[in-house]
Amino acid sequence: MNKLASLALLALLLFAAAARASAQCPSGCLFYGGDFDPNNPNANGLSNENDAIVGGNPYGAATYQNFVSGEAWNITGLFTNNLSTLTPSGGYREIRSGVSEGNGGTLIASGTESGGNFSQAPTGRSGFGYTEYTDLVTGLNVNLSPDMYWEAVVPICRTCEARAYNSNSLEGLNAVGTQVSDQQFFNSLFLENFTNADNEGVFPTFSSGVLGTEVPEPSSLLMLGSGLVAAASAVRNRSRRNQ
Repeated sequence: MNKLASLALLALLLFAAAARASAQCPSGCLFYGGDFDPNNPNANGLSNENDAIVGGNPYGAATYQNFVSGEAWNITGLFTNNLSTLTPSGGYREIRSGVSEGNGGTLIASGTESGGNFSQAPTGRSGFGYTEYTDLVTGLNVNLSPDMYWEAVVPICRTCEARAYNSNSLEGLNAVGTQVSDQQFFNSLFLENFTNADNEGVFPTFSSGVLGTEVPEPSSLLMLGSGLVAAASAVRNRSRRNQ
């Protein structure tokens, strides 16, 4: 492929990436439940933490946000936005399928990330006397086929006498991708067993997200390759005529 055709393809890819990242979601965003709105009187947060107050192994309390992958996805990162006073050392993460009331479904992937694979950064929002932070785990390599899944990221600070609450997004402001409202779940090692989050308050969707890339099907790759070859051939022929 000559230089002109390569630049054209790069421009298209950058445009697609910019469109995804335009919402309040990190680069590579495949799904985002939406922003917390501190001006909404029904805005709230639900316990999502592993600390000295709500502790356990591998977490004390966790929220589960659903997302729908219409294509095959390779997941590289997950995050939750939490109203928090924790200074976490890492984050526990899960992806599940088939979750329902009282049923955790099937655990697809799980683990604890720390060091360079975990970060916490303020979102610029706050509420109820708490600052909101994005707790992000990266370095993942999880392949998902088209389906509905649930994800959790729980910030960890086992010695912190502090709290963390996954922010809700009542109206899906700046949301990215597809989800099913009012089908989020809450699991506590001491109190609840995968109960619908709306049983705990008004939680149609959480401010949580998924990072990664879409994986084209083989037929799509073949069509893309054929298109690129045709585009490169057209550019070469045009260059020869202009010589």
